[in-house]
Amino acid sequence: MAPFSLRDGEAPTRPDEVVLDADLAARSGVAVGQRVKIAVRSTPVDFRVSGIAAPKSGDGLSRQSSVFFSPEKATELAGTPGQVHAIGVLADPGVTPGDLADRISDAVGTDKVTVTTGVERSTVEFLDVSQTRMLLMALAGSFGGFALLIAVFVVASTLALVINQRRREFALLRAIAATPQQIRKLIGAETMLVASVAGVLGSGLGVAVGFGLRNAFGAIGVIPPDFELALSPIPLVVALVLGLGTARLAAWSASRRPSSIRPVEALGEAAVERRELGRVRLIVGCALVVAGLGGSLVPIFLRGDAGLAASGSSSLIIVIGLAVVSPKVVAFMTKLIAPVLNRISRISGYLAAANSQANSRRLAAAVTPVMLAVSFALTMFYSQTSAAAARQEETVESTTADHVLASATGGLSPEVAEAARRVPGVAAATPVVRTEVMNTVREQESLRVERYPAQGLDGAQVRGNVELGVVSGKITDLTGNTVAMSESEAGWYEKKIGDEVEFYFADGAPAKLRLVATYTRDQAFGRYVLPIDVARAHTGDRMDDSVLVRQEPTADAATVTAALRDLAVRYPGLAVTPGSAVAAPAGGQQQAQFYVNLVAVGVILGYVVISVANTLVMSTAQRSREFALLRLIGTTKRQVIRMMRFEALATVGVAALLGTVVAGIPLVLLNLGLRGTPLPSGPIAVFGGVVAGAILLGLVSLGLSTRVALLAKPIEAIGLRE
Repeated sequence: MAPFSLRDGEAPTRPDEVVLDADLAARSGVAVGQRVKIAVRSTPVDFRVSGIAAPKSGDGLSRQSSVFFSPEKATELAGTPGQVHAIGVLADPGVTPGDLADRISDAVGTDKVTVTTGVERSTVEFLDVSQTRMLLMALAGSFGGFALLIAVFVVASTLALVINQRRREFALLRAIAATPQQIRKLIGAETMLVASVAGVLGSGLGVAVGFGLRNAFGAIGVIPPDFELALSPIPLVVALVLGLGTARLAAWSASRRPSSIRPVEALGEAAVERRELGRVRLIVGCALVVAGLGGSLVPIFLRGDAGLAASGSSSLIIVIGLAVVSPKVVAFMTKLIAPVLNRISRISGYLAAANSQANSRRLAAAVTPVMLAVSFALTMFYSQTSAAAARQEETVESTTADHVLASATGGLSPEVAEAARRVPGVAAATPVVRTEVMNTVREQESLRVERYPAQGLDGAQVRGNVELGVVSGKITDLTGNTVAMSESEAGWYEKKIGDEVEFYFADGAPAKLRLVATYTRDQAFGRYVLPIDVARAHTGDRMDDSVLVRQEPTADAATVTAALRDLAVRYPGLAVTPGSAVAAPAGGQQQAQFYVNLVAVGVILGYVVISVANTLVMSTAQRSREFALLRLIGTTKRQVIRMMRFEALATVGVAALLGTVVAGIPLVLLNLGLRGTPLPSGPIAVFGGVVAGAILLGLVSLGLSTRVALLAKPIEAIGLRE
């Protein structure tokens, strides 16, 4: 049933006997027949080592130590009398595992049990494997869609710049009777050719990035370090198809103007950039900006994950809206900065200002990806830090306990709360269990499971320790088959005091509980608060996460603290901290999620940065004839380089300003909704780093491409690409 076999001694038959794996026994310095203390529900229990086991290769498992108890003791420790977590089945000789699994499913019914074979057994043996799979699938769905949307946006922007650079060529083709359909086919075919090569190369690089993400997630503790990356051609094919579809959509969008314009107009626009925007484009862009601003208001009225998601999405919608009307926006911004450039330098500054005003479309193509990078980075980082700050601030405000008991080695036995109540000077000790509940949401013909944070509290012990912000009912009625809900959650499901509330516990068991109270502080306590006994019964270890202790008003704080710390002798790993140091709910999970978002955002941002550099280089490379003309009429190479520096500063300055405003509006409204203050939480150095990075990227990209363009002799460059 397992890779272990006895190396020494015998199997445990008595409740006080135990078998250790060889690695654990060696590290503990014990042998067969000796006594060892094992913490059981926070309490050290004395056991006799009856044997030592080891797998066929090595002394133990790499991911965990193994301890084997007698069947009776194992049932007692599991806390589920009459139940087992899993049943191992061995097949008769000649019977394949797959056939046996089918027979068991037919005999027992798949609605009652899940039958696993092969590598799927790991999801039963190690619960974190199943949880990791769900996390990665949710992450892939969320960030995959986000990355695809950004890819459409960036590729469309790049293609628009490329086609704008080739407007002479398309004008000539239209003048010699090329039809609009032929122009569209030409652009589409060229795009698909490049996209096919890029897609194949990108698929291979994607596998390498997948291994890198696996290592990064393992390093921050989000997934098990030994979690294997499954390789399959299906994701590569899907990614390739989506990439080609993205490129084709961008090509269709970029080809509309050069294919539909009349030949005479095309020849005119080939010489002078068209300044006006179409009415439809203006309407669409303004509508997207208004929609994004409207979405930014959601956190004011809807707190929690929904408000957080709306804030991030609204920022991206505003960016897309501004990108649609970017020539108008950039033209307005360049009018504002032109006097400044003229004042700084009468030659290079004047040329930079004139170029920026005369070529707003070209400048807009360079501004857009930088604006996207700045707004995306700021929104994703500060929305996470602000949400974490809101949880922590509300937790501290709502926790009025004097002391918090927690364990450095795991959960706390329910006995710890009882022991704390017996300490002289303690008025109340409230055990806390952090868990989650699940609801099903129907989407067309399928059901989607949503998980919500929840806590278990002792209704008789909460007074003076926690303040939930109760708005209806009484939290002291939280006993038996009852539940308290956040005010927003109760309103969403139209529940009133006394109504039955149905959901599923974290272990999948259905719940039907009576609503006894509603509260406002759902950032600190989650959407559901359960009676402590009910919450504890549906967790895997039946343990408490912490105990909140309130002392008598007349008690001496130092004496009570010392007495509580003395409990660590009976309960190893027990830590006593002040009530003000209480951590937000699921602090470790939230921190892990924060790092997951940072890693995923970093990957997407890396793609955006590459596209930014590519766009800036392309926008400069086409200007070799312009640089040659400037030098032929007397402008020095140094003056041209200074001109491009001013243009680069203008480009990244406008982009950074727009990106900051785009990110700032949703972030201010998010913080007003979550924390009651307009200032986002988080280190200001990140903002400075993002802006400085954008400026450095712009200066380096434009500077290098300018120097390359200036390598050719002016008399030779003036005749190029004519």
